[in-house]
Amino acid sequence: MKKFDKERLLLAVAGPVMALVAAILLTSVVLIASGKNPFEPYGLMLEQIPFSDVQVLILNQASLYYIAALAVALGFRMNLFNIGVDGQYRLAAMMVAVVGAHVALPSFLQIPLLLLVGSLTGAFWAGIAGVLKVTRGVSEVVATIMLNAIATSVIGYLTLRENFGVLVGDNVTTGVMKESGWVPGINLGADVGEIYGLVFLAIALGIGYWVVLNRTRFGFDLRATGESETAAAASGVNAKRMVLTAMLISGAVAGLSGLPLLLGDAHTYSLSFPTGLGFTAIGIALLGRNNPGGIALAALLWAFLEKTSPALDYATPVAYEKEIATIMQGLIVFAVVISYEFVRQWGLRRQQKRVGAELAAQAANNNAKKEVAA
Repeated sequence: MKKFDKERLLLAVAGPVMALVAAILLTSVVLIASGKNPFEPYGLMLEQIPFSDVQVLILNQASLYYIAALAVALGFRMNLFNIGVDGQYRLAAMMVAVVGAHVALPSFLQIPLLLLVGSLTGAFWAGIAGVLKVTRGVSEVVATIMLNAIATSVIGYLTLRENFGVLVGDNVTTGVMKESGWVPGINLGADVGEIYGLVFLAIALGIGYWVVLNRTRFGFDLRATGESETAAAASGVNAKRMVLTAMLISGAVAGLSGLPLLLGDAHTYSLSFPTGLGFTAIGIALLGRNNPGGIALAALLWAFLEKTSPALDYATPVAYEKEIATIMQGLIVFAVVISYEFVRQWGLRRQQKRVGAELAAQAANNNAKKEVAA
């Protein structure tokens, strides 16, 4: 491997590693301050990994996080902050559940229809922010935050019993979806559970994300516009169109985020459907540095912390609060921003030293040639 490639790899890995180490150390400080063992909780969570049912839970949860984080990363690569992934994901899941409960087609038509409904709903909701940005100059951060709140109200209205709501016990749902829209998974037994079938959709989206961004003209234009709209425009790229397109694609991917759970397990949308997925995805995309492989590892880490933390409540002789995992997740987000800036500054200094050394060597070579000529 060339020296330059090694340096790039070092810079890419240094940020996430520093963030994780900092988060572990800071979490340990919190544990010490509360009079608890600063290392035992990590061991207790790691002990859960060999259990097959925990592995299935981690993989299933990571698939949701991964798709949502890809949606965030698409915006980041365009220098856009799509903070509305949470609203796009919830509204899309609700619309898919409604369509799935009222439309009955053969599976080979029903499932693609539901995937299309999810992606179009997410794209439509993100597209509102995109249109506002390119036509009126409204910040996508402000627009998507407001759209999150509006999405919550829209969901609340559409799930009223006089609309599409169905009361099941004390919970308001959209009704059970037709079985032709259920996506079968990999059943590993009653004691282990089932891997969601749409885990493979998450993998396909990750591959597609990499191919489009790194092997297509569209991906080059998108990244170029994110780096500098002025420079992109000078090379013939319509910056406004790229901004709108990026928001639409980001929203479309966000609209698929909840479908592994919806089509693979829940089969209905209710008030108990997970919230906050889009905000969690921001931290995962940051930790993964918008790279599909890095995002996958970050999603697995987040799911690991979430699904193994309940074991802390049952530890003996001293129980630990499972919120320790939540503290660690928050500290990772906090540390990742600082560590990336530190690594960026460090990389710039190394680059400046390398360029300075090359210029000095070139100057010395030129002087030597002049002396020989003289």
